[in-house]
Amino acid sequence: MAKFPFYKQLDQKDCGPTCLQMIARYYGRHVGVQRLRELAETTRQGSSLTGLADAAEAIGLKTLSGKLTFLQLVEEAPLPCIAYWNQNHFIVVYQIKKHAVFVADPAHGFIKYDKDEFITQWTGGRDTQEASGIVLLLEPEPGFAEQEDAEPEQDYSFSFVFSHLARYKKFIFQLLLGVVASSIIGLIFPFIMAAIVDVGIKNQDLAFVYLMLAAQIFLFTGRIGIEVLRGWILLHLSARLNITLLSDFFLRLMKMPIAMFDAKVTGDILQRIKDHGKVETFLTSATLNTIFSLFNLVIFSCILAWYALPLFALFILGSGLYVGWIFLFLKKRERLNYKMFSRLAQEQDKVIELILGMQEIKLNNAERQKRWSWEHLQARVFKIQLKGLSLEQTQSVGANLINEGKNILITFFAVTLVLEGEMTIGMMLAISYILGQLNYPLLELARFVHTAQDARIAFSRLAEVHLNQHFETTGQKTIQPPEGDLHLKHIHYRYTGAADSVLADINLMIPQNKVTAIVGASGSGKTTLLKLLLQFYSPTTGDILIGNQNLKHVSPATWRNACGVVMQEGYIFNDTITGNIAVGEDDVDIERLVHAVEVANLKAFIDNLPLGYKTRLGNTSGMHISGGEKQRILIARAVYKNPSFIFFDEATSALDATNERIIMDNVQKFFKNRTAIVIAHRLSTVKNADQIIVLNEGKVAEVGDHASLINAKGIYFKLIRNQLELERLS
Repeated sequence: MAKFPFYKQLDQKDCGPTCLQMIARYYGRHVGVQRLRELAETTRQGSSLTGLADAAEAIGLKTLSGKLTFLQLVEEAPLPCIAYWNQNHFIVVYQIKKHAVFVADPAHGFIKYDKDEFITQWTGGRDTQEASGIVLLLEPEPGFAEQEDAEPEQDYSFSFVFSHLARYKKFIFQLLLGVVASSIIGLIFPFIMAAIVDVGIKNQDLAFVYLMLAAQIFLFTGRIGIEVLRGWILLHLSARLNITLLSDFFLRLMKMPIAMFDAKVTGDILQRIKDHGKVETFLTSATLNTIFSLFNLVIFSCILAWYALPLFALFILGSGLYVGWIFLFLKKRERLNYKMFSRLAQEQDKVIELILGMQEIKLNNAERQKRWSWEHLQARVFKIQLKGLSLEQTQSVGANLINEGKNILITFFAVTLVLEGEMTIGMMLAISYILGQLNYPLLELARFVHTAQDARIAFSRLAEVHLNQHFETTGQKTIQPPEGDLHLKHIHYRYTGAADSVLADINLMIPQNKVTAIVGASGSGKTTLLKLLLQFYSPTTGDILIGNQNLKHVSPATWRNACGVVMQEGYIFNDTITGNIAVGEDDVDIERLVHAVEVANLKAFIDNLPLGYKTRLGNTSGMHISGGEKQRILIARAVYKNPSFIFFDEATSALDATNERIIMDNVQKFFKNRTAIVIAHRLSTVKNADQIIVLNEGKVAEVGDHASLINAKGIYFKLIRNQLELERLS
């Protein structure tokens, strides 16, 4: 069987699409994991078997899914196939022998299982021959590899990242100049040492010894000066490069659609940000030290060969064994690195959950359960660390034995040459110095191999963002957004991975400069409809028009600039009250700020604060505020933009009755000559709307004003009656 291609999964939930990527590659075609993720509709919960089958068929693979016994898998299943593993993971089974099963695990690499162990984990703990496990069988359609839509394999390689260094040619030239100067100084030392012994001591010439000593002091001082300057230059280069890399990453990350963040686990994104540290280390200090080491390795190897060619041959042989031993452990280190990335991402999520969910943890007396859950994850991290330490020590001990054995042998043969009169004592001491200088470059090269490996793994994870072309850049960016009524025509929308549409055949007209309220039971699709209007999501089918212009032809930035929005999950930044209201503006318009504060009924709240508008808010470094105060800040933020279109999603749900009445009176005045869409459950919020839309199970059930819908005694009537009964009871 030809060598099976292997890809590592980049995220915790990417195992399914990555398995498909491997099988497609095996049959001669590269398909990007991002495309497979979209076709399989992978979410932060992962991929379903149905989703993987749909994705496979979309790229030209015939599929059949079902349950098989191990005997059926061996005798009837075409390999490679995808197996559902431990009830929470997908792997590729690519070869089965008499007592062994060979799998490609996208999380851990190539693994060989014995038959019983495979059956136990594949069937969910049942190790009998009759037990069955879930598989997805795949075979290519004719001409699969030659299909025109086969994607070119994109490469976020070292050369791409090194292009960032091209901006700092001056710094790089200075550093390389320092490397050359430092190496030349180091080159002179063994000759000085040999001269002191063979000339100064042999001829008892004290003046010559003093001269050589002065030369050593001068050269040593110069070398220290070069190292100090190199350190400062390297610091400036590292800082600038790190900022450039992270800035580029955030620039691209912020261009991604909201759907991408919905599908990502937060820990995965945070780990990618940390990966930039590995890249920055690789591009600066690691690479520079390696260049310095290579330079020294070549120079001192030449001197050693000039002194004694047999000793040089022995050095080459020992160094070859040393490097070979280091490379022997690369694959195992890579697998452990990916395991650690996955566990650290999970740990990060768990820590965030512990901190942000502390109130609920205490309310439910769940401290011990949550702590045990974190400790269990720490134990799994510790096991990986133990394996890593064991691997590191095995590699280090073996490498040191080879290196020191090589040095001892060279020293022994050098002493033999001195005793035979073929070499002077000074030359032997020079060789000892040269061996010391050669040991450092070898160790540095071994460290560089590790650093480069870590960086390459980091590159592959960062590539998903840097090579992703799914940006929010559709439409023409204009100074003014289009105006007119909003028309929704045959809108359908289904969330990624969901079986059913959350919105079905929505046909609506939202009049310009009027207030439209959207009501309905929880889960009826109200917030989803709002997000479609804000271009967070694109309709599965159908069109949204503003006047005569299709919304998809309008730049999201232009459109949202004209929208004032209060979402249920609105966010308060770690910033001042002013900064939280005038988000995205460097020069705050004081008149608009004061007006926004008055509309949101925040004036008394702000006046009672010692720092007033300069009071810092936020979850991490600012004052904590109540849910009602948060909503008023969000309302003020929407009003400050002075928008043409206003979207409120339960914008007053956390307000008390008094504040809600005051704010709604203010907002009703603010709504004048603006198009407003309000989602609410409270009668007081929706009854004065010019148009009320009732959604029921993702469909438009009723449209009208308050009076007409009450008279119709339909769904709206029942919603209002239930609410009034609850209010009467309370």
